[in-house]
Amino acid sequence: MSTLELSRRRLLTLAAGAFVAWQSRPWRLAPPTVGAQIIPSDPLIVPTLEAFADTLIPGEKRSPLDRAIAGAASGPGAVQAGALDVMNSPAAGVGPLLPAVAAGLNARAAAFAAQNAILLDPTVPPLVSLDFAERTALLVQLLDGTDVDQILWFAVAALVFLAFHTAAHLDTAAAIAAGHPGLAAIGFPPPNADGLWRFPNASYRRAVAPKHPRSKRGSPR
Repeated sequence: MSTLELSRRRLLTLAAGAFVAWQSRPWRLAPPTVGAQIIPSDPLIVPTLEAFADTLIPGEKRSPLDRAIAGAASGPGAVQAGALDVMNSPAAGVGPLLPAVAAGLNARAAAFAAQNAILLDPTVPPLVSLDFAERTALLVQLLDGTDVDQILWFAVAALVFLAFHTAAHLDTAAAIAAGHPGLAAIGFPPPNADGLWRFPNASYRRAVAPKHPRSKRGSPR
């Protein structure tokens, strides 16, 4: 959906390795001493994280005054799909680090602007001030380049894709019923009437292996 020169499959594949390394790596971007598991309300943090998410999976502006979402695509994108909710989820474990992530992204954006003679708007965070093409070029550098904190950007980007493609922060059946934009975009099937998913037809349209004569219902064999 974005022109970002990095496939969604590659990001999701690398996400597992990113989270494995999350706890052991000595990050240059350190979380604050005290961190709460709440979405930061700081006007620098939320728009920055939204701009990051919107660059990966763009969507339409929420209003004409929306600066975080660039409006590069029609319909809802990662922000509307709950990217910040997933970033802030206790299961993700990165909530206290989000202010440092936003600061790091803005530092990279400011350096990118200086290198490319881009005049930034001082009324918004540096990443938000960049237009969509400039944000995309910056993220290509961060995700597909040699940035020292590349694995950090991969981990946060993976949360964006999880929010859009899986509604990871929501009950799946409830998300589908509410019209979650990512699940709708990929055509995720609704559950049966009882809220469960059943697939009566094997994916290969044939039994993969015969049932062992001694197997019993509920047996792992």
